[in-house]
Amino acid sequence: MITIGILEYGVGNIGSVVNAISYLGHVATRIHTPSQLHECTALMVPGQGAMGAGMAHLKDHGLDQAIRQHIAQGKPYFGICLGYQLLFDWSEEDGGVNGLGILSGEVRRFDSTQVKVPQMGWNRVQVTQDPHGYWPHSSGQAFVYFAHSYYVTPTDSSVILGTTTHGVTYASMVGTPTILGCQFHPEKSGKWGLSLLQNWMNHHVRSH
Repeated sequence: MITIGILEYGVGNIGSVVNAISYLGHVATRIHTPSQLHECTALMVPGQGAMGAGMAHLKDHGLDQAIRQHIAQGKPYFGICLGYQLLFDWSEEDGGVNGLGILSGEVRRFDSTQVKVPQMGWNRVQVTQDPHGYWPHSSGQAFVYFAHSYYVTPTDSSVILGTTTHGVTYASMVGTPTILGCQFHPEKSGKWGLSLLQNWMNHHVRSH
């Protein structure tokens, strides 16, 4: 059994996430196949890159259905950046791409006539609620690291845990009892980001 699996699907270097998990005292296994994914107790899906390429790789390797089965079984999922956007129904990137459809909503591109695209660097995430206890500190906001051109618009506002403003105010963090998704990179967001990763593992990972 794989305690923490980190999905490697050809979109960005996941080494920084693996290193962060190791720093926190856990062992993460790089996952490439559905059979490996089925062995995971908890799954992390990071990623930087295009939605089209990401979904194509998942479909070509049967990983899209494996992820859906993982989540349907109530196993924890943590999506970071592209791994967060993949959870939703559809993205306007690459001319329009269907996502995994786990959560209802769409992914839209920032308006480059209004703000700099991509958003690169540090910005504020403002907590809106924390029913699942993922939020690291009692304070209602934190500065975290972003690198993205597209943002998520969930249909169901009840899943939104935090928002960020970059031209528009959008959902930068969502959660359910078993799903956590964030647009920012916790592994690159200093002590607060590491605390978020640790809180998620405290919730969902039993063995070290």
